[in-house]
Amino acid sequence: MQLVVARIGRAHGIKGEVTVEVRTDEPELRLAPGAVLATDPPATGPLTIETGRVHSGRLLLRFEGVRDRTGAEALRNTLLIAEVDPEEVPEDPEEFYDHQLVDLDVVTRDGTEVGRIAEISHLPYQDLLIVRRPDGSEIMIPFVSEIVPEIDLAEQKAVVDPPPGLLDDSQAEVASARDASDAAVAPKAEGTAPARGTGEDV
Repeated sequence: MQLVVARIGRAHGIKGEVTVEVRTDEPELRLAPGAVLATDPPATGPLTIETGRVHSGRLLLRFEGVRDRTGAEALRNTLLIAEVDPEEVPEDPEEFYDHQLVDLDVVTRDGTEVGRIAEISHLPYQDLLIVRRPDGSEIMIPFVSEIVPEIDLAEQKAVVDPPPGLLDDSQAEVASARDASDAAVAPKAEGTAPARGTGEDV
């Protein structure tokens, strides 16, 4: 099974380093020196990671055979793909690979059927579950523990606790002008529930 683990960004410096957009919760494993990765487009690879380091909060990689900025720029927007054993699961029990989540039945806490997970959308700050409803329509559910409190792989289901309006627009709460003004001066919460981690399948 193949997983997309990163996307190559801009060249960094003049010695062949590139920035990467990490798409795995295990970069220390998937993007370690010596790792050989397939690519999309395929003609660009395979690529072998020679060195890796963090600079200003971003991961920088250098690949074997890429020695200058021109070579690094030629790799821009290439997806890096790792081969993973289908039986392998993330070490963190709160993390899941895409293929583990796709096709899970989605139900509310009281057992009401919502639909089935069709795919996972990976956004920069949050993953979304794309859920296909019985009528063929789709809804997007943020993959955070507050809204998706339980993933039961044995039962092949995801339990959701949606806020009003997420599943049914008619239940959305409408804030009054007074509520809005209060919210504008109210202190923000100190922390939010972290998004559950996923790995992106190819």
